[in-house]
Amino acid sequence: MSWLFGVKTPQVGPPEPPPPAPDSSDKNQAPKAPQNTESQYRFDSAALERAARAAKDLEKSAHAKDLLNLSREQERTKQMEYEKQIKEMQTYQEELKAKSAQQLAEERRKLLDEETRHNQERARYQDQLARKRHEDQMAQQSRLQDELLRRQEESVAKQESMRKKTMEQEAELKHQYDMKRLQAELKGKAQIERENRDIHLEQIKLKAQEHRQTLLEGIKTAGSVLGTGYQALVEDPNKIVLTAGGLTLIALGVYSAKQSSLLAGKYIEARLGKPSLVRETSRLTILDLFKHPIKSVQRLRSRGQDSLQGVVLEPELEVRLREIAVSTKNTKSNKGLFRNLLMHGPPGTGKTLFAKKLAMHSGMDYAILTGGDVAPMGREGVSAIHKVFDWSATSRRGLLLFVDEADAFLRKRANEQISEDLRASLNAFLYRTGEQSNKFMLVLASNQPEQFDYAINDRLDEIVSFSLPGLEERKRMIYHYFDKYLLKAGAGARQIKLDSFDFVKKCEELAAKSEGFSGREISKLIVSCQAGAYTSEDGVLTEAIIEQKFRFALDAHEKKVKWRSEQEREEMA
Repeated sequence: MSWLFGVKTPQVGPPEPPPPAPDSSDKNQAPKAPQNTESQYRFDSAALERAARAAKDLEKSAHAKDLLNLSREQERTKQMEYEKQIKEMQTYQEELKAKSAQQLAEERRKLLDEETRHNQERARYQDQLARKRHEDQMAQQSRLQDELLRRQEESVAKQESMRKKTMEQEAELKHQYDMKRLQAELKGKAQIERENRDIHLEQIKLKAQEHRQTLLEGIKTAGSVLGTGYQALVEDPNKIVLTAGGLTLIALGVYSAKQSSLLAGKYIEARLGKPSLVRETSRLTILDLFKHPIKSVQRLRSRGQDSLQGVVLEPELEVRLREIAVSTKNTKSNKGLFRNLLMHGPPGTGKTLFAKKLAMHSGMDYAILTGGDVAPMGREGVSAIHKVFDWSATSRRGLLLFVDEADAFLRKRANEQISEDLRASLNAFLYRTGEQSNKFMLVLASNQPEQFDYAINDRLDEIVSFSLPGLEERKRMIYHYFDKYLLKAGAGARQIKLDSFDFVKKCEELAAKSEGFSGREISKLIVSCQAGAYTSEDGVLTEAIIEQKFRFALDAHEKKVKWRSEQEREEMA
């Protein structure tokens, strides 16, 4: 504030910012009273007099003009400061407006986000309601279909019952009709026979008299011929010698033909025929040549295969089996003595499959026997075993004799449960395998090798243990069988198609969940998946089909394990 001519003038400051917009919360507040500005302007006469004296002094002073210019400059400077303040206040107001606009935009954005969230929740709720409504409709349709199916089954059952009753009534009526007809026929025949009794008796008497006369005449004729021949033979000694010699030669010819036919049959059976104990063999017979000539020629021209082709085993076991295969092949090519082999382990681990591959790899024939077939043969078991070994010794290519479930008849002879016939069969087997042969190789397979007789263990040169496949082996098996039974299935009228799912991930998942499965169980699992794809409407193998078949296979595996444990407990008890 400054004093000019005795009047106190207020200093002009920057304009005050505009009052904020009235808030909804301040609507009920009373308006403020305006400030009293009259007290700022008061007239002071003493000051006016002093100002007049000062003005006169200034007019007399030599620096009056400079002072006036100085005051003007000061006034201009103040005016410029006031303008600057006014511009700053305008800038401040613009900033306030921008801030308010930004806040308004932020509020609008929040409102839009909230509306979007509400719309999404509403849409989600509507989708849930639609799904629930669809599920209710499907459940209702399923109930209606079940009810309709039940009614149809009841109707079919009623129709079948009515049909059976009708058939029974028809059969009963037909039986009654047949009985009445038979009674009528019997009555008619009896009446006819009674009427024609005398005629029949007369015919019987005439036939008997003719037969008696014919028989007497035949006896007289034969007696006269034999008597004449005997009298001529007795009278001539040369005829007696010729007759005896002829009869002797005839008897000798009959006996020789009988024995030669028996020997020829045994030779043909030993050379060409398949013994009754052999269930399966790759050795060709004359009957096979006539039935399948093309396949027989292909088998004769076929070369050796890989001993582990299609067989998935542990790496260490694969190395050992390859060594055995190479050794067997070299033994066969050098005509050496074959080594006998025992393979033991859980069922379905690849023992039979490896035996076949070993024979094919070595260029030999194979023959598969089952130990359970020997016991039911009784006394004929000894001759059947001799026939098998005689037949094996006639093989030109060499024969791999594979005995599956060998513990069924090669048990300890001290066991009281073994019958005399089975003990005799065991002795015959031990007699024929007492020495190693260059004609056949003996391969035994058993799940319980501890039950073998000690003499059997003494005849074994190699013992190989087969165990259940591990995780990596199960993965390889699943890949192999997927490729064999699904990806490379026969190009028939309906091929298998795979649905869009992660094939590798699904195989690894099955391998991880199938712990304890044997190779045969895994093979059957993939074959069941193939059957599921064939039974589907479009022939597509989906992930749901695989999961369903795996659940069935897992349930069957658990039941087998339970049954086996119960059997083991019973045997121990």
